[in-house]
Amino acid sequence: MTDEMKNDAMPVTLRPAHPDDEDFLYELYCSTRAHDIGVAGLELAQQATILKMQFVGQQQQYATDFPDADHDIILLEGRPIGRVMVQRTAEQNLGVDIALLPAHRNSGIGGMLINELLEEAGKAGKPFRIHVERLNPAVRLYERLGFRTIGDTPTHFLLEWRSTVNPTFWRDVSF
Repeated sequence: MTDEMKNDAMPVTLRPAHPDDEDFLYELYCSTRAHDIGVAGLELAQQATILKMQFVGQQQQYATDFPDADHDIILLEGRPIGRVMVQRTAEQNLGVDIALLPAHRNSGIGGMLINELLEEAGKAGKPFRIHVERLNPAVRLYERLGFRTIGDTPTHFLLEWRSTVNPTFWRDVSF
């Protein structure tokens, strides 16, 4: 994935995540989970406790299950607006986590980032896979981009994208 991408007039860049990003990553996590916790009817303090425990658990799981994943912060005009984590292996590129703050969802940034990841996987002749919660509205985006469901659990779909183009084609194409 390139370090700088353009979405119309919006300069979107990536930089590696570092420990100082934890507060932002917690805010981002809460923005993706708070609604689910909020509908449970719990007090705000209880919700905050549960969200913090889930966030810490997710961070630990990612560190254990995907120690070699590239973990980048998505920046818009230098401000953090999301994150992208990708585990690259010889067999596949796996989207571990792709998330944007609510104000930047449905703006084209997510689609642009995913297209960059698909281009990279296509050039390498590998599939791009990602687990997506069944109720996540992003499932529609992945379907529009040509992903298909190759597995599922009660809570998630395993989606896969494969290039229909011969991988050697990418060597001769400039973007």
